[in-house]
Amino acid sequence: MIRRIVVSLLIILFLTTVSVADAQQRGKIPHIGILSPSAPDRAPPENLEAFRQGLRDLGYVEGRNIILEYRWAENREDQYPALVAELIRLKVDMIYTSSTPAALVAKQATKTIPIVFPVSSDPVSVGIVDSLARPGGNATGLSTMASDLWPKRMELLKEAFPKVSRLAMIWNSGNPGMKLRARETLASAAPLGVTVQDRGV
Repeated sequence: MIRRIVVSLLIILFLTTVSVADAQQRGKIPHIGILSPSAPDRAPPENLEAFRQGLRDLGYVEGRNIILEYRWAENREDQYPALVAELIRLKVDMIYTSSTPAALVAKQATKTIPIVFPVSSDPVSVGIVDSLARPGGNATGLSTMASDLWPKRMELLKEAFPKVSRLAMIWNSGNPGMKLRARETLASAAPLGVTVQDRGV
């Protein structure tokens, strides 16, 4: 999974900037801005190392022929605009983020710097891309289509616990992707005779 993301990221980098060989000849090392929703001490170290290893497998060594500019939101979505603006000022060649809200902020802030998101539940509905077949604009990534799975999960829950009639749903109301999941869950609960207490926070 990580390798596929790295490959996709680098393909976009090649298409939008220059090859590593050309970049080195011109004295320019590709810069990738990595915007994390987490904090440095909370980000899974194995994920970051897998990302770096994927780069090394493709001939990229951090600090030698590619530079990664890390920015950490520390679980504060209000930090995204400032962090994105900082990456834009640094003139990074690409912005990579695993956060749907961050991807939306980046897309609003720049129309020229490529934006890569590893996964989003429904990037079309939240407005990151125009369509899955033709993303358009400067953003691309992968979709889990997770919003389509929530009605099925509700059905499975009802099958496993037939007497369930009331549920509480706690979710991140600031995440557009979670809004879609909550909406689908609420819509699928009523036909099954289940009342869901919406607790978006």
